[in-house]
Amino acid sequence: MSDRRKKTALVTGASSGMGKEIAKRLINDGFQVYVAARHIDKMDDLVELGARALRMDISKGAEIKAAVDTILSEVNGVDVLVNNAGFGLYGPVEDVSIEEARYQFEVNLFGAARLTQLLLPKMREKRAGTIINITSMGGKIYTLLGAWYHATKHALEGWSDCLRLELAAFGIKVVVVEPGLIETGFGDVVANGLLKRSGAGPYAKLTQAVAKSTRDAYGQGRGTDPGVIADVVSKAVRESKPRTRYVAGKYAQPMIKIREWFGDRMFDRVIMSQMR
Repeated sequence: MSDRRKKTALVTGASSGMGKEIAKRLINDGFQVYVAARHIDKMDDLVELGARALRMDISKGAEIKAAVDTILSEVNGVDVLVNNAGFGLYGPVEDVSIEEARYQFEVNLFGAARLTQLLLPKMREKRAGTIINITSMGGKIYTLLGAWYHATKHALEGWSDCLRLELAAFGIKVVVVEPGLIETGFGDVVANGLLKRSGAGPYAKLTQAVAKSTRDAYGQGRGTDPGVIADVVSKAVRESKPRTRYVAGKYAQPMIKIREWFGDRMFDRVIMSQMR
């Protein structure tokens, strides 16, 4: 590690799921890879493959800066940044506290933004680099009880578009990846949080239905393997002119197209039909 002549990548949220698979793929592609997450012990397997693990809570500015300072001191910046860290906060708008909602934005948007700000100067100096923001099909569509989650993903999409225009003159590419239903722990996290927050009260019936449908959608091979997203990231990094967006994973293409082609009322009916 710490070879300043070698291409370097940083992957956030690398302790599980898509982030872990993306890191493995970039290591196989010949990058020296920094991996970051809150639980550094969950990245031991990546360290064995050659990665450099950093403890970083993406919601804490001091930890973001400490991680970046380490990278700058060791390899003078990165060539590829994969902003993957994120989670899903679901619940009725009325029941979710503003403090929880702010935390959702800190993790899914502001943390990625601050990390990007700190790494950009070296990319500009090199006049090269690729920033890949993992959003979701949820950045283009919406689902029941996902107001705060979808708000962050829609925001990350718009933020990425503006960033792409700002950085084009410096030779820095900005790519959005919109995964569909991927086999991760997302389903259980969402369902458990929903039931804990709103399993009783005025939204109980709706909450229980959404929790059930979410659990039914994930697990036992129902979703797409996260390696598919790693393939997409690998391809985007290799391309001299990558697409601005890549859509991959179960349901992503059809759900985005249904909303685009048929409008909100039809999409409302599609979403509500899943609750029967």
